[in-house]
Formats: sequence, C-alpha cells, structure tokens
Amino acid sequence: MAERSELPSVRELLTHAVEAVGGTEREGQINMAEAVARAVRTGEHLAVQAGTGTGKSLAYLVPAIRYAVQKEATVVVSTATIALQRQLVDRDLPRLAKSLKKPLGREPTFAILKGRRNYLCLHKLDTGAADEPEDEGLFDAFDVSKMGKEVKRLYEWSSETETGDRDELVPGVSERAWRQVSVTAKECLGAARCPIGTDCFAEQARAEAGRADVVVTNHALLAIDALQGYQVLPEHDLVIIDEAHELVDRVTSVATGELTSAMISAASRRCGKLIDASVADRLLESGDGLALVLDDLSPGRMDSLPQPLAGALPAVRDAAHACLTALGSDRKEEVEEATQRKLARSLLEEVHDTAVRLLEAFEEDQANQRDVVWLSSDQFSANPRPPTLRVAPLAVAGLLRERVFGANTTVLTSATLTLGGTFDTLARQWGLPPSAKQAERAEGEKTPGTATEKTPPADGDVIEWTGLDVGSPFDYRRNGILYVAKHLPPPGRDGLGEPMLTELTELIDAAGGRTLGLFSSMRAAKQATEELRGRIDHPILCQGEDSTSLLVRKFAEDEHTCLFGTLSLWQGVDVPGPSLQLVVVDRLPFPRPDDPVSSARQRAVEARGGNGFLTVAATHAALLLAQGTGRLHRTMTDRGVVAVLDSRLATARYGGFLRASLPPFWPTTDRQVARDALRRLNAAAPT
Repeated sequence: MAERSELPSVRELLTHAVEAVGGTEREGQINMAEAVARAVRTGEHLAVQAGTGTGKSLAYLVPAIRYAVQKEATVVVSTATIALQRQLVDRDLPRLAKSLKKPLGREPTFAILKGRRNYLCLHKLDTGAADEPEDEGLFDAFDVSKMGKEVKRLYEWSSETETGDRDELVPGVSERAWRQVSVTAKECLGAARCPIGTDCFAEQARAEAGRADVVVTNHALLAIDALQGYQVLPEHDLVIIDEAHELVDRVTSVATGELTSAMISAASRRCGKLIDASVADRLLESGDGLALVLDDLSPGRMDSLPQPLAGALPAVRDAAHACLTALGSDRKEEVEEATQRKLARSLLEEVHDTAVRLLEAFEEDQANQRDVVWLSSDQFSANPRPPTLRVAPLAVAGLLRERVFGANTTVLTSATLTLGGTFDTLARQWGLPPSAKQAERAEGEKTPGTATEKTPPADGDVIEWTGLDVGSPFDYRRNGILYVAKHLPPPGRDGLGEPMLTELTELIDAAGGRTLGLFSSMRAAKQATEELRGRIDHPILCQGEDSTSLLVRKFAEDEHTCLFGTLSLWQGVDVPGPSLQLVVVDRLPFPRPDDPVSSARQRAVEARGGNGFLTVAATHAALLLAQGTGRLHRTMTDRGVVAVLDSRLATARYGGFLRASLPPFWPTTDRQVARDALRRLNAAAPT
C-alpha cells in the first residue's frame, strides 16, 4: 500500500478515473476538483456552480476519496433526490472505487445511510406492535383490507431482504402500512435494550457507514443530524452537499412541526395503559377541544394567536406534560412494556413540544419572529385530512451556520447557485456572510488559496468561503435561444388566455411536438392539455394521468409527443436528444401569494427594512426558472428554444435579475425568429 503522504495528486487521480470510466477530461471538471482539494486543505468552505455536463460528481468524489484514504476519515456526501443517491451508489462510486484501487493502494469503500424510519424494524415486526392500538387486529387478519395485504407483503419481504431499506421494496407500500413495521429514532429502544438489536437493519447500515470512506445520505438526514441533540451521521469533518440549491427547502421541511387532534388522540391511547386513566383522558379531551377550535378557523397564515387557540393550545401542552410526568423516566422493565413506553413518550413529546413552539411563535414582534404558523386543510381533496396546525422556521441560516459550517469543512455544489449573477443570494439563506471573494469563472483567474494546512481560527465569528463558477461545456448561445413573448399581456388569475393558447399552439406546431410544458399550477397544465388536444396533431401527455416516471419515458420514446406538468417536472426531467427541443414556461414561478412560509419570510424582511419581494419571491422564481430552462440541454449536442410566455421577464424591473440567473442563451423577443428556429430543428431531426 502506498504511503499516505505519497498518494498521487488529485489531478493524477482524476485523469486516471476519467480514463477508467471512458470519459473525457473537461476544464471545468479539473478546476472544480482542484478547488475542492484546496478547500479540504485549507478548511475554507466552497460553493461551486458546475453546469450540466461538467462531470461534477467525479470532480468532488475524487478529492473526497483521496482525503478519506489519506486521513482514514469519513466524508459525507448529501443529496436532495433519491435519483442522485442511486446514481452515486449504484454507478459512480462502484466504478470510481475500482478505478482508484491501484493508485490509492486499496479499494475505497462507500455506503448509503438514511433515516431510521426508512428501515424495517424487526422488533416491531416480531411483536406486532401496531402504530396505533386500534390496528392490532391487522396482525391476525392480513386479508381484511388493502393495508393488511401490504403488511403481509412486508412480513414476507422481511425474510428476503438483506438491507431492510424501504426503497428496495418494489412495488412500494403505503405510508400507513410502512408505519406498522418501522420506528423513528425517538421510538427506537436502542440496540443495547432491543432483543433483536444485533440483527437491526438500521444499526447495520449505521455500522457500515461508520467504516466507509464515503457515506451518501440526504439533506433531510443532514438536517436531522444538525437539529437533534444526538449524533446520527458517522464522525466526519468534510461534507459535500450536492443539489445545494434545494438545501434550504429540505432543512425547512425537516424543521417544520405539525399538530392535529388525531395525533393527540393517538398519544392518549399510547399511554392509556401505562398511566392513570384520568390523566390520559385529560389529554384526549384537550385534543377534542382543539378539534372543535380548528374546525371553526379559516385555513391560512396566522399573524396573531386567535383567542380560541389561546385557550386550546395551553390545555394540550399541559395535558401532554402531565402524561409525560406520569410516565416517569426509563426504568428497567420488560421489553414489551419498554417498547410501549418508548412509543408513548415519543408521540407525547412531539405533541407537547409542538404546542409549546406554536405558543412561543407569537411572543415576538414581526421583525424578530423565528417561526410562522398556519392552518392547512384539504378536507375537500381526493384524500382529505383533518385541519392541521403547522409551524415552520422563517430562516434556517443560523442552524446551518452553527451546526454545518461551524462543524465541518463544507462544499456546496449544483448547476444552479448564482442567482442574479452572484452566489450571495443563496449564501445569505445558508448563513454565510457576503463573499469577500467575488464569484470567479473558470476561464478567468483561478480562485486564490495556496495554503497547505487549515488556518487557525480567525478572531471573531468569521466564516471564510469562496464561490467558483466553473461554467459548462455546453455552448448555450450557439445551441439555445431564450424567447420571451414580450407582446403577450401579463398573465392573469383566470387561467390561460386565448393569446397565450394561440402562442403555445404555434410554437408546438413549429417544433413538431417535442415540447416540455412547465406550468405554474396543475390547473394551468390541465387547461393547456384540454385546449391544445383539439388544436394540434401531436400527442400531449399531462402529469397526473399516469406515474410521472412512465410519462417521462413515453415522452422520451416518441419524438413528436408533448409533456405538460408542474413543479416536479421543472427539476426532475432528463430527456436528451430530439425528443425535447422546446421548453415552454407559462408564467414566472413566483410563490403563491397565500403561501404561508414565503409570505411570512417576505413580511419579516420588510419589517427589517429590506425588499421582501426581491429577497424571497424573486429568488424563488429565479431558482426554479434556472432549473426549468436547464431541462433543454442535457448533452453537448442538444439544441432548442426556451419560450417564456410571461412578458414580465422582458418588461419588469426585476426581469434583469431573473435573466442573469439563467444559462447564457441567445435572447430574442421576436416570435418569428423563435418559430423559424424550431422549424429548422424539426426538419433536421432524424426520422
């Protein structure tokens, strides 16, 4: 084995890896790999924008693996989507590990780690401890219901699976069925006390992760590791956050609490046999009282605490506290009772802590509020749920600054990190200070920094970071046109108007189909589908008519087909070649005015004297617009048109900020130029 100090350089390893996987070295990839290596040496955080086609996975994995092998340390790689996790674990890392075995002197190891709830709990399966007491009959009569059949499938699968990982169960099962055979970290007895602890799938995954050079996880688990008072991820001092543009939303989601009367009832039932019945009944009654209050309240954001809630929430808080007191601390007891006690305490703590957080959210003035509270209700939807109180953080910058950047050297990367032409827009949301070093492009001067060791801590609480845009191998100006329909009236609230439908029809006809329609709402996507099916000869698929993955596959296979849809298509579609030559955006993707979190964030910025619209709404739109328009180019040879049918991109004052966030397409507002280009592409496409 090579001496650690004599390991080949990152550049040498990258060249070896690219040759081994049959790829081609690219300047952006080299610059990114060397920048990551510098960050590892100096301890300075790094944000890297790496356009599609750069090969960024290899660019960060090679220096990360070299560091892990050299220091005998673990590196954490966090992603936002399951698709990228699977790409890393199933394709990139196995090939890379084999290719680097010889130059590194041993084969690097890797593992995937998810939250405990994603693994089958053999103890819960063995004891038949249903998630809620009224479900106990399921384990004696599997065929009573659809869920019973799913649970029976899970029993059969438990004897076949080697990992217990929910994602490996195909087809999957409902969330309600999975709850019957899984536990959260708070509900788990712990390997030492659990009678099946030695065979625990979650513990095996954690043990494997602790031995690995590279651990692939997700932003949610990264957030849980930062939020909880106990360690979830293995010991590490280097974190690489891929798909970093989604970090804030994923962390916000994990940090969002909810409270329903059903949760309170379930908590009361869980502890009912373990404490005095009168104490549990008090909690049940408080839940009934909350249900009556919520039924009378209107859904939406709450700027002040409604008087009825001011009475109901303290009742819930105090009743849950009384139940927790009655349960007492953990005792040496039979495993079955310990299991029931743990399940009860977990839900009681969630009810109590959320009630406390809801009440505290209204104690500060608007400029200093930390949380936003709202009531959601979808009782008129296909799958109705009772009214739910939710509370979410207005910002997660402080959490990320302290628990992620303050604890580890961090590399953040994505194809979309510079909004309005600067990293600072997202950096503020991450808790990083304005960059002292301007974002630099790879073709310009390289990022400074030649230190060979981490610098000692600076005076004061200063976080050092660098932004680097390594560009993209794609020639956007030559291969892509950004057409803004400046002549159209601004979009209204009454659906798609006739001028927009006519414009859409003419564009799709010119392209010969081959269109991905990205709409701001499902209502708009369905309206466009219904209207255009009677106007054009090409097939139109609409999201919701089948599984999204199947629709995307059909779209890719038939070059003249169109696919219309909403949010998940803005970021989740990867269709190279002539099947996709026109991306249409119906309107700028600002958050809904009634979105409780974004509207509260805007208000908080304005309360501090800032521009809430630009800071929150325009940033949200820029990020989604950059992601959506990025669907057009997935390979070096892709060509086409991005058509934005919202004239505000050309006429509004904020239009320049949004355009600066997009790839550098050749711009035009001339409808004839766009149509002629699409006709030429259609004529040249192979038949």
